[in-house]
Amino acid sequence: MDWKRGARRVLYPAYEARVLRRMPVEGLPQHVGVMLDGNRRWAKAVGRDTAHGHRAGAANIEPLLGWCDEVGIEVVTLWLLSTDNLNRPERELAPLLDIIGEAVESLADQQRWRIHPVGALDLLPAATAEQLKAAAERTRDVDGMLVNVAVGYGGRREIADAVRSLLHESAAKGMSLEDLATVIDVEHIAEHLYTKGQPDPDLVIRTSGEQRLGGFLLWQSAKSEFYFCEAYWPDFRRVDFLRAIRAYALRERRFGS
Repeated sequence: MDWKRGARRVLYPAYEARVLRRMPVEGLPQHVGVMLDGNRRWAKAVGRDTAHGHRAGAANIEPLLGWCDEVGIEVVTLWLLSTDNLNRPERELAPLLDIIGEAVESLADQQRWRIHPVGALDLLPAATAEQLKAAAERTRDVDGMLVNVAVGYGGRREIADAVRSLLHESAAKGMSLEDLATVIDVEHIAEHLYTKGQPDPDLVIRTSGEQRLGGFLLWQSAKSEFYFCEAYWPDFRRVDFLRAIRAYALRERRFGS
């Protein structure tokens, strides 16, 4: 096993350089969504506890954002915690929320990226919600890539929240439900999503070998391309990222035409 690890250390930089040289210069994604999946299974595979897996996953976030900067991506959405994850046992959830809060604060400390929380913050503990809001405020004027941190996020919940917000806005304008029903279209709902004003994701990457959307960016990903990677998130490498970007750039996108 030692010689295999040594061979990888020698060969992977050369392979990365080769993939990068062959990267198309046009057709790269503007917005990439990433489902950071597999922390718990990675921890089990290396004989450590769940919290260790989440910490290892958190440590891989900053390198990912650096790789995104390298190829000129403008928006990244990171799914860190789903609404379903909030149902995990407190002994696992509490450390996970601490790790997420620390990771987001660390990203804000870099002052390289604009942090934007997306999710039902009202479902989170007050301390976690305040950490996310503070990170957004501290990076509001940063001239860098926009990083959506999806915490307490669920696609169905987002759509429900968008419709609820639209109804409140319409009522404040004096519109009846009948009036709203005659004019409402998809753009009205899009204007009330957590990601309003942002381009939809061109590419969604999911790690850990799972091949399902799981509720991530349900509305926004209608025309997204998907890339599924076998590696657990803590093992996701720059070469895996470059492969995903290259695969996207080489696809012929027809959008049903």
